[in-house]
Amino acid sequence: MIHNGLDDIIVAATVLSDVDGAAGQLVIRGHSLDELAGRQSFEQVLHLLWQGFFPDLPDPAALTARLGTARAEVYAATAALLPQLARRPVYDAMRAGAALLGDGTTLDDALRLAAAPAVLTPALLRLQAGGTPLPPDPALGHAADVVRMLGRDGGAAALDTYLVTVCDHGLNASTFAARVVASTQAGLMSSVLAGLGALKGPLHGGAPGPIITMLDEIAAEGDARRWLERAVHDGERLMGFGHRIYRTRDPRADALKAAVAKLPKSAGRLAFAEAVEREALAVLAAHKPGRVLQTNVEFYTALLLEAVGFPAEAFTAVFAMGRVAGWLAHAREQALTGRLIRPQSVYVSEEQVAA
Repeated sequence: MIHNGLDDIIVAATVLSDVDGAAGQLVIRGHSLDELAGRQSFEQVLHLLWQGFFPDLPDPAALTARLGTARAEVYAATAALLPQLARRPVYDAMRAGAALLGDGTTLDDALRLAAAPAVLTPALLRLQAGGTPLPPDPALGHAADVVRMLGRDGGAAALDTYLVTVCDHGLNASTFAARVVASTQAGLMSSVLAGLGALKGPLHGGAPGPIITMLDEIAAEGDARRWLERAVHDGERLMGFGHRIYRTRDPRADALKAAVAKLPKSAGRLAFAEAVEREALAVLAAHKPGRVLQTNVEFYTALLLEAVGFPAEAFTAVFAMGRVAGWLAHAREQALTGRLIRPQSVYVSEEQVAA
């Protein structure tokens, strides 16, 4: 039997995360998302994910300091090339900058790769806007330094919650791609680049940006129900609703909604988005009664990142800032405990396809 998309096929045993789509639960290294998002810093969760995979992993406080040092190292290694990289779209430029780092397997290699999206993305955005990149401040926390390098004053706590919320999520496409590469015993940079390649697609990390376009169009029309009814009638997908795994509400959406609610009301458009969410759920329930289409992480991702100050074209790069922690953990787990991933395929002749 062919399982297109590998649905329900178990290809790895992992200690890192468990996604229970039926119950709407996400567990990361034995802790529910509710225990981590908004309660533990990104650096603390990074330490949690990396335990057992690096023999010299220090305590969380020391890891925070070393991640700060890694940000400075990434900036020093890429600063001269940033103006040239900035001629490309921000995600492509960030990925190219990450490719300049070493392809080793040490903790220092992992820290620099974890730091790369956080350093490169705000630097590239500032250059593309006609500004000057701001070097990292190793003394700051990871999320706070990203916000500062972006040139913003607030939103560090919200961004930190976001990075924790998206740090790992089972064997999604990008994580699986990272594990496949790691199974060949390639270095960590190779695995991260595989993850970055998979994350870019609109069916994966490329999805949150269009939500801003949807909200802009609804606001311009002035009638959310009419816009949503027309979109569903025309067969369009409502971005931010439904998930391939979750059959109830996406728990990450709740975590991000709570983080957005703590931002100043002037920083975003939470009340408007909540009204759109209510109308969208009502329209979907009426038109697609046999399907469970709840709000997913992409909806509140868009609101949070917009409020922090990131343009829509950078959303996927910010997603990578958080997910890189999981990619690196999975890559080390695969390299240490797994084997070469080599699935089978079924050959179909051209004559069979034509028939």
